[in-house]
Amino acid sequence: MARYIGPKVKLSRRVGVPIADNPKHTSKRQLVYPGMHGFRSRRLRDYGLRLNEKQKVRFHYSVLERQFRRYIDKAGRAKGNTGEVLLRELETRLDNVLRRCGLARTIWAARQIVAHGHVKVNGRKTDRPSYACEIGDVITLKDKIQKLAKENMESLPGHEVPQWIDFNPGELTAKILALPTSDQIPFDVNPNLIIEFYR
Repeated sequence: MARYIGPKVKLSRRVGVPIADNPKHTSKRQLVYPGMHGFRSRRLRDYGLRLNEKQKVRFHYSVLERQFRRYIDKAGRAKGNTGEVLLRELETRLDNVLRRCGLARTIWAARQIVAHGHVKVNGRKTDRPSYACEIGDVITLKDKIQKLAKENMESLPGHEVPQWIDFNPGELTAKILALPTSDQIPFDVNPNLIIEFYR
């Protein structure tokens, strides 16, 4: 299973926005004044703007380029707005659903929880972080990971679970009520620029 294992804050610096809700990433000093020589502003051209938007989404969902291209192709074949379909496909990944519920602090932690076999979907163990959740799917955690999940929830005060997920914090279960719309995604992105990048 391919994954990025390099420095994470460097990714936030590269695209200029925090890609995780973590103090390391949201600190303005980390984003604006990196390194010894501080921030050097540069004006992006059209290609650079589209590339930056694509990289922003890739880093936010922790998806490598080859897999991201497959999502683009799948969204292009589906009915409806290609950009919205792309974001919906990425948002309903199993690792991202765990992050949105607050069961993991970052997408990388959520991915590890899934890959280690601690998650069940509809009662069956699922160890694929890219598993596409559908309406009606019930996500539960195995007993041995519940303590860690509760600690993660306590470390994220004020975390809001999106309306398309019905989350029960007492039992640590989540149910997919609907597919997310573009305005329910808590991440500022312009999907049209991403689609234009691949055309």
